[in-house]
Amino acid sequence: MQLFSTFECNQYVEMAISTLEKHGILKENIFAVPLDNRTEDRKFFDTIHRSDGISFIDIGIAMATAFSVIGASIGFKLTWGPIYWGLISAFIGFILGFAIRLFTELILKKRKRVQKGRHSEIILIIDCEEAKAVLVENILWEHSALGVAKI
Repeated sequence: MQLFSTFECNQYVEMAISTLEKHGILKENIFAVPLDNRTEDRKFFDTIHRSDGISFIDIGIAMATAFSVIGASIGFKLTWGPIYWGLISAFIGFILGFAIRLFTELILKKRKRVQKGRHSEIILIIDCEEAKAVLVENILWEHSALGVAKI
């Protein structure tokens, strides 16, 4: 029987391996695979085939609406009239909202991702007899495994 488990890269992986060896699992039956970290930056703009669920135009649309109402109200007193000034201020509001959203995603959230510093995970593969599968699974859960699967 094979057990697969994932761990964050920390001391609990070593402790789980040594506990498994103490309970009779041979070193040859334990296989640890470290996952590589992502080397390229994430893409910010969506394509037709991929979407990350983050919208860049939501704040822009809200600000365009607010600015167009204010611009149309002020436009009654100005030369070009309320329609032109409503459209001009809607465009300015959209660009401003888009710039705010772009700034928050590129600058502020990038800092948070760097500060969190998620390390690569490790996949641990253990070959054992079916009689020891429950024991091995309990050992993995006790040592902070992120997930465990049995085959």
